[in-house]
Amino acid sequence: MTDRFDAGFKPSPAPRSAPEKPAVRRHRHPVILRVSAIGVAGILSALMLTAVVPPIVADQSDRAVVDAPVMLLTSPIAGQVETLTATPGGEVRSSDRLAQISNSRLDRTTLISLEEKAGDARQKLDATRAKHQSDIAYVSSLDEEIGGQAGQLKAQLQSQIEELRARVAQSNAMSSEKKAIVDRQNRMVARDAASVEMLKPTEQQYAAALHDTDAQNARLNQKLAQLKALNAGIYVGEDLVALNMLNQKRRDIDLDARRMEIEEKQQSAVLDDLEGLIKSERARLARLASADVLSPGPGKVLAVGAETGRHVSAGDTIASVVDCDKRFVVAIFSYRQGEQMKPGTKVRIDGGGFHAGVVSAVLPKTSDKVDERFAVPFPQTERRELYVMITPDAPAEQAAVALASAATPACTVGQWVTVTRDNGVIPSMSVTWRRLGHLVASLTDLDPSEPDAATRRAGVTKLDDALRSQPALVQQPELDEHWLPAARAVSAQ
Repeated sequence: MTDRFDAGFKPSPAPRSAPEKPAVRRHRHPVILRVSAIGVAGILSALMLTAVVPPIVADQSDRAVVDAPVMLLTSPIAGQVETLTATPGGEVRSSDRLAQISNSRLDRTTLISLEEKAGDARQKLDATRAKHQSDIAYVSSLDEEIGGQAGQLKAQLQSQIEELRARVAQSNAMSSEKKAIVDRQNRMVARDAASVEMLKPTEQQYAAALHDTDAQNARLNQKLAQLKALNAGIYVGEDLVALNMLNQKRRDIDLDARRMEIEEKQQSAVLDDLEGLIKSERARLARLASADVLSPGPGKVLAVGAETGRHVSAGDTIASVVDCDKRFVVAIFSYRQGEQMKPGTKVRIDGGGFHAGVVSAVLPKTSDKVDERFAVPFPQTERRELYVMITPDAPAEQAAVALASAATPACTVGQWVTVTRDNGVIPSMSVTWRRLGHLVASLTDLDPSEPDAATRRAGVTKLDDALRSQPALVQQPELDEHWLPAARAVSAQ
């Protein structure tokens, strides 16, 4: 060792401490990787928890949409669309004509058949009326003839009765005369002034006079009975045979006239029924020939299912109108919130022009038929979720309509809103993240309506400024020298 020192050995300077720096960096890289992995795992765990747990117990839901009942305007008849004034998104009022449909190919067989039957019934009715009038005229003439002959017979019977009464008086006188002769001869026989043989012829003559008186009385009574029957309209006797035949004929004609009257009423009723059917058939054909599709109430046209010149069938949908005055909100909540979101619960509504509302119904699920009754289909639910129907407060809705603008139109059907239960504690994480993004965008003086593009542009600009502000004389590691040009190229792009 002494020889080495003597030979001019000079101690070398102490080594620099610079080579120890890469060792420190080597120990720092695993720590950074470990911290990054833990951070990424923590963020993923937080995202999974916020995606699963909060929807189960959240008092807020942004899966809510403004909906309204839809009125389907269908074609009342089959035909061709002549005019169509309905346009999607257009406002309509009550009784506005949205379309006109005409049909020139109508089946008029029923109307022609009814008109033929009505013509036949009218002819039968006219014939029956003519026969009835003829029978009535014939009966009138027979009444006149019977009345005239009855008057003549009454006069004859009166004269015969007077004659018979005279004959009865004559017979009474003759019988009195014969009785006096008989009495005188009886006295003469009693004094033996005459024989009994002379009394017998006288007694016989007296008996004949009495019988003649009885016969005249009988004939008188017969004529009196005939006159009484004639006055009562009873035609009995040899003298009343012709009159009785006329009266019988009169009864037959009168009976036929009554039958014609009944037939006339029947034919008139049949004709009235046929005319009513013809009137109804003409009205039906008029309705089928042309029809207007009218709006049942005010609203907005949602969709149009026809076009001018197109042939449609009865029942085809021409247009659908949304009744914006009956809007409501459909929100999706977890089954666990079913008890808290029972009907009558007050909620807050953000968006759609609403501020508050009341839960009107809770539905576990829906169907396609139910969705067809509304303008917007209900959002799709997952397992253990339910629908909450919310009726907005009337004052808030009126204010929204009054203050409607281009950004918030009066009819906000189909717009997504956020529903929060009053006094709710647990928010929806999707709403929280969205509001946090808007807050970050507002802090960076960006437009919240377009945070993605603006944030990307601002980040690229700041990165480029930071890279350009580095001093040129600072010694960078060899790794940094290879990475910097690439970063500048990316920032420039």
